[in-house]
Amino acid sequence: MKALTKTTRSIKPAEVEKKWLLIDADGLVVGRLASIVANILRGKHKPSFTPHVDCGDHVIVINADKVAFTGRKLQDKRYYKHTGYAGGIKEISPAKVLEGRFPERVLEKAVERMIPRGPLGRQQMKALHLYAGTEHPHDGQKPEVLDVASMNRKNKATA
Repeated sequence: MKALTKTTRSIKPAEVEKKWLLIDADGLVVGRLASIVANILRGKHKPSFTPHVDCGDHVIVINADKVAFTGRKLQDKRYYKHTGYAGGIKEISPAKVLEGRFPERVLEKAVERMIPRGPLGRQQMKALHLYAGTEHPHDGQKPEVLDVASMNRKNKATA
């Protein structure tokens, strides 16, 4: 009889298989969607997850301009950035960002802040593809559709 071994296997970067997933963000809650996307980008949904290797999948998010916030966050929440000059702190609300020139940045920054900082995190963020509309140029990769709204009833905002 063979004894059970208690060894943890780390995969090498050459052994990683990356899939392509498509998510429609229309009406989905920003924070919940961002945490699901961040886990997929890191590869934490795979049994072969290795913390120091980029083993996550590519994620395509369409309709990133139609994400939802719960409660009064759309008006009351504030994003801050600093210009680098004295007294140069700037603030903006999510409503202003969503109606601005790059509405997909709301979701991009939410995901970016959930990914570890450093070279590995930057590499994992390159696998995130955000589009404000329904069109995307990744049809050749044959992405699988991931229905985030059906995972949990709280993922979809009720109007």
